[in-house]
Amino acid sequence: MLYDTPPEELDALLEDAPRYRADQLRQWLYKDFVLETSEMTNLPTAVRAELASRLWPFQVEIEQVGDRGRTRKWLFRSPDGASIETVLMGYDDRTTLCVSSQAGCAMGCTFCATGQFGFERHLTAGEIVAQVAYANAHLRSQPIPGSPRRVTNVVFMGMGEPLANYPRVEESLRRMIEVMNMSARGVTVSTVGAVPGMRRLAATPWQVGLAVSLHAADDELRSSLVPLNDRYPLAEVIDACREYFERKGRRVTIEWALMRGTNDTADQAAKLAAIAVSLGAHVNVINLNPTPLTKERPAGRASLDAFMGRLEAEGANATLRATRGQDIDGACGQLRSRASERAVTIAGP
Repeated sequence: MLYDTPPEELDALLEDAPRYRADQLRQWLYKDFVLETSEMTNLPTAVRAELASRLWPFQVEIEQVGDRGRTRKWLFRSPDGASIETVLMGYDDRTTLCVSSQAGCAMGCTFCATGQFGFERHLTAGEIVAQVAYANAHLRSQPIPGSPRRVTNVVFMGMGEPLANYPRVEESLRRMIEVMNMSARGVTVSTVGAVPGMRRLAATPWQVGLAVSLHAADDELRSSLVPLNDRYPLAEVIDACREYFERKGRRVTIEWALMRGTNDTADQAAKLAAIAVSLGAHVNVINLNPTPLTKERPAGRASLDAFMGRLEAEGANATLRATRGQDIDGACGQLRSRASERAVTIAGP
């Protein structure tokens, strides 16, 4: 597959062709973006035909459009059967792509649809970058009205724990920033608290953002929601956040999925605010996008307002994020869950 070949080694795929052909191919793959090799107009017809079946490392199994066309979600399927979910979201000032870094996830977070399926495998750097390239190619022919016609922001908040797949994620970052020429400040890597990976990411040369999915502000509750907390407890996660800020000069974002009767209490808000203030972090609160296989449910309006009010009263910098994609299985793993349900229905008992 073309994206599984490092961009500097594409000439190996074009035997007996002049060196500049590899440069032309690299331009199409990482800058100009096309859905089919037939659109690579400056390459010989024979070369385009030879590469046609090797362009994408996956096929589109399901595509959904929601939020009046401003949110698009794809379920990709790789040749080995692994599923990859990707969500494109258009805003007035940016076009954001949420990418997956693994097929499935081993973290086992209780409220996440992806974790309920378990872990299949790591995605390659090429499979991660290809999600960005596919979205860009798609936007060329079907732009989101009122939004930039290229992906301006990438968030590693799809399926999987990015820092558990660290070497491949780092290589995908290199390609996005150094080959695609994306702004490093427009890329955010999310983690549920994989401390060794957080420290490794802090040592990279790129000013990428770090988002930490906290979801609970004490070890007892956090371990019940995020099993990785037993290995890397809250104090270690907070220390790694502090190191990231000190080395990068970029404030860390704390992600908090608000769940009714679980982490929407005044006590959790006060503890969260104390952590955020101590780190100089920004808190992103999003009311839970419920998944079919979890008992957790979004907080009610009164509870949500009280939680945000307590954060503000305690001096935390916090934003309530709009929930996108609820009409199209928008949460991580939901589209895969829906596809699996359909497969079971078709197969029958």
